[in-house]
Amino acid sequence: MPTAPRPTAPATAPPPSAAPSLTERRKAATELEIARAAAALFAERGSAVTADDIARAAGVALRTFYRYFRTKEDAVAPLLAVGVRQWLAELRRLAGEADGRSVRDVLERAARRALTPSDERAAEALRWTRGLLRVMRDDPALRSVWHRVHHDSEEALIPVLAEVTDGGPLEVRLAAAAANTAMRVAVETWASADDGADARAEDPAELVARGMRALTAGLPGLDRRRA
Repeated sequence: MPTAPRPTAPATAPPPSAAPSLTERRKAATELEIARAAAALFAERGSAVTADDIARAAGVALRTFYRYFRTKEDAVAPLLAVGVRQWLAELRRLAGEADGRSVRDVLERAARRALTPSDERAAEALRWTRGLLRVMRDDPALRSVWHRVHHDSEEALIPVLAEVTDGGPLEVRLAAAAANTAMRVAVETWASADDGADARAEDPAELVARGMRALTAGLPGLDRRRA
């Protein structure tokens, strides 16, 4: 997911009730450090980056790199996935507030926050994502990682939305697909804009809000929240 991640969580989560062990936390931290190095290098140099380049930038041995990742492109997945996890956490938090907002409003608020960096490190991660997306246009392997992360994001949205809407399985899946697509298209549109484009076109938070409203307009189950 293409959000402004705060580097606090692993790319692959244990069940919510299970606290990660020290070994798991260290593994997740190493994955994320390698992912940051990979994203920065891909954004700067494009597809010419090698696994050895990434390992050196992350301060690990090449053998260690391959213990964590099968290919150089796979190395960016944890950075993208952290953003997905934080979007879902924000969505759950907002959905738990008894403020009378509809599910549609909650989705839009959570998406806006996910694409609004809270600090410089988060802003830097979003810039890396933009650079990655520009490289992906000519790199099928990187595009495959991007779409895999979004597939996982959509699947993870389904149980979250099922908890807060009155819709049936079809409506819930459609809502998850709409929300995930709005997020993906917003970031891709923002990334593809020329640096001289108008400010609104370059604001991913505004783009995702517009996309969310457009894609969820035909889903009446999002007009309310389950009591």
